[in-house]
Amino acid sequence: MALSLIKEFKQKQKISLTPLLKKSIDLLQLSRYELIQKIDREIEINPFVEKEILEEFEIDQNFNDSDFDFNVAAVESLRDRLINQINDLRLDQIDKDVALTIVECIDESGQLIEDIDEIHSIMQAKISIHDIQGILLNVIHNLEPIGVGFRNFKECIQIQINKKDFNKKIKDLCLQILNQTQLDGLDEITNSFISKGFTKSDIEKAMLEIKSCDLSPGLNYENTNYIIPDLKIELENESLKINFINDTFPSIKIDEDLIEKTNFQLKNKPNKELSEKIQDAKWLLSSVKKRNDTVMQVGELICKRQISFLQDNPLKINPLSNKNLSDELGLHPSTISRILRSKYIDTPKGIIPLKSLMISSVSKTRDVTPIQLMQLIESIIQEEKKPKSDNKIALELNKRGFNLARRTITKYRKKLNIASSRNR
Repeated sequence: MALSLIKEFKQKQKISLTPLLKKSIDLLQLSRYELIQKIDREIEINPFVEKEILEEFEIDQNFNDSDFDFNVAAVESLRDRLINQINDLRLDQIDKDVALTIVECIDESGQLIEDIDEIHSIMQAKISIHDIQGILLNVIHNLEPIGVGFRNFKECIQIQINKKDFNKKIKDLCLQILNQTQLDGLDEITNSFISKGFTKSDIEKAMLEIKSCDLSPGLNYENTNYIIPDLKIELENESLKINFINDTFPSIKIDEDLIEKTNFQLKNKPNKELSEKIQDAKWLLSSVKKRNDTVMQVGELICKRQISFLQDNPLKINPLSNKNLSDELGLHPSTISRILRSKYIDTPKGIIPLKSLMISSVSKTRDVTPIQLMQLIESIIQEEKKPKSDNKIALELNKRGFNLARRTITKYRKKLNIASSRNR
């Protein structure tokens, strides 16, 4: 068999990740605090980048630095505080392990970011899902700050209402409003409860109590500079206006005179390190601007979609996914994902993660959030004359156009802590 050398050409697509592109991708997912730290470091090491001084500040001649106390004690973190409270409780070892595992699944805002099913898997099925649910409700939800361990905004409000000390009639009305499953418009809610015998004044008081609840109890537990919002919502004539917060963000510029002098010298005496510093300075300026513009774009669209929730209706949040945002803005879903990481928005309800306003629809044919689906399942079960199986509930909802699998119904029925049809 004869061997021969053959030259063959093939076409194929290949993505080349350049060092600058990789740096730009990494920059997108930095929080505001991390980005400010990076800019400060770059100003120190790169002579071509400088901070722009926008206004001059007068030095207070009466200031005495000896009045400042440098012996400031370290502030306890949210996680440490929760663990210390659990250690003070008289729990048996397995319950304590479950409680500590749940704490590890709570983010800095105080929200439980893992499902009970996932915690059950982490515990390697050493304890039942029902018992894990019990520890969440009876142990974690009784810890401080009040509202910690919530799975959705409605539950966060409910925990805080239960712990508040105010008029019992108004408190009961608050809980009834939160537990209703059919209505989400404020006018509908008001009219419905007026027909039940409540006065408009009582309903307004109840809604004020609901609106006063903190939707990110973990962030306000301690005053820390590590959580800095990028965006702020302002109410103007009953409409929302989204602004990028420039007050605490460093304004940087390139030292053009120094670059011009350096480039003149580099013509006669090339220096790779200096050339890279100039390139890095230009990259930083354009990348920071692009990052901030993209955060603003994404934030504006999210707030536009969730305007009812942010404005006057704390019970209504619409389905919204990364794909919805990427399709409308013309950005890649991975870019949206990176932008949402560690970004916060200052709202009339407090500082909340931008990502917390993203709720995926559980149905491919209709927009329905997990909370809305659980409300539908609960209402069907409450109205049933004979216990309906998960399959029958799925069929009933699919007739309404939801296109849901039986296992989806089973999953959310279990989250409601409702027994199967056989045990009901």
